[in-house]
Amino acid sequence: MTIKPQILAAISGGIAAYIADEEAAVQTAALAPVAAAGAPGPPLSLWALAGRQEAMQLRLLMQRRSLR
Repeated sequence: MTIKPQILAAISGGIAAYIADEEAAVQTAALAPVAAAGAPGPPLSLWALAGRQEAMQLRLLMQRRSLR
């Protein structure tokens, strides 16, 4: 059983295109975190973080009906 040259060329071209797409995807995935890093944002406020945590804890106690 022999494979026609046109079919062999189509299969080879498809495999080459697939490999090229995979290599391009790996390169863009490797460069994405560097581009997305950017400048750091403002520092977190510990007072705001503690207030949010307290509000979440109060809501949890209300849902459990620990407070009446």
